[in-house]
Amino acid sequence: MTTTATDRIHNFSAGPAALPEAVLEEAKRDLWNIDGSGIGVLEHSHRGEVFDRVIDETEAACRRIANISDDYAILFMQGGATRQNAIVPANLLPEGGTADYHNTREWSKKSIKEAKMYGNVHVVASSEDENFNHIPDATTHTFSNDAAYCHFTENNTIFGTEFHTLPQATSPLVSDASSDIFSRPIDVSEYGLIYAGAQKNLGPAGCALVIVRKDLVGKHRANTPTLFRYDVMMEKGSRPNTPNTFAIYLMGRVFDWIEREGGLAVMGERNAHKAALLYDFLDGSDFYSATAKPGSRSNMNVCFRCTNEDLEPAFIAEATAAGLANLKGHRSVGGMRASIYNAVPTESVEALVSFMKDFASKNG
Repeated sequence: MTTTATDRIHNFSAGPAALPEAVLEEAKRDLWNIDGSGIGVLEHSHRGEVFDRVIDETEAACRRIANISDDYAILFMQGGATRQNAIVPANLLPEGGTADYHNTREWSKKSIKEAKMYGNVHVVASSEDENFNHIPDATTHTFSNDAAYCHFTENNTIFGTEFHTLPQATSPLVSDASSDIFSRPIDVSEYGLIYAGAQKNLGPAGCALVIVRKDLVGKHRANTPTLFRYDVMMEKGSRPNTPNTFAIYLMGRVFDWIEREGGLAVMGERNAHKAALLYDFLDGSDFYSATAKPGSRSNMNVCFRCTNEDLEPAFIAEATAAGLANLKGHRSVGGMRASIYNAVPTESVEALVSFMKDFASKNG
């Protein structure tokens, strides 16, 4: 069956998330026959000529859009960001060492839990006292003198908060950038390591992009499993075993799409505009309210509530029926959440705002 844009609804899923329609069309073609090879990308050997070209082109496109120098290795690792919660300290935290961590809830708490299995964890700052509705002010940060690295989760999908400036740590910055990777311009040289699960802004679930400064590689614990070692992944070109070939392929298509659309500067402008459409409406409404404080609000995940929370199940049901999918908030916090990653068009956000106005007028 041939599909068209009219077959698709507005997808606000937090992840796996919306993908660019142009990329999906390319994938549909290449699943059947890639590069005129007679078979699809899923069927090619991970060490064959076709996939050699796929992974080389994916890395090259990644480097171009983010201006990543040769001082950094680009790795495609199996599993998502949560697996990196343990892989990072296994590779970077020495015996008896300390790592600094920011606590901005769910994903950072998981990172802290894993790091404690390898060494000492010092919490630089936390917003737990206000139920994680903001990013801790930089003036409250207390860094260790001898930290191996400083970890932070750039964007919190559950609470709708995002770092808009980098922590001013003296140790290498390690970022879980899963939900805002390549959503705006980035200076990779300010980081020691960036990791991101692919399923929010890059591609399908099951693969993590890791960008690591090469001088940090090779400091792993002696008992670190082979496939968890950054040096092994770097030396083997992300292929010490069979990788997630489809995820790597699709990331390459997404990188190409970002480049064709105008790069990270254009992504940043679009995402800021989409977020402003929602936040401006929420701030002007007495029927809804945004849950994150101004100044800490995410441009990727807009979390909000109805003033009368009893109306929220009806809101979600009616929105779904109207073709506005996946607006239910995370099960741990409730409410609503509109995830508006790179691939979510402005038209989807406009449709959501229109629905919200209509729902409020009928129920307010």
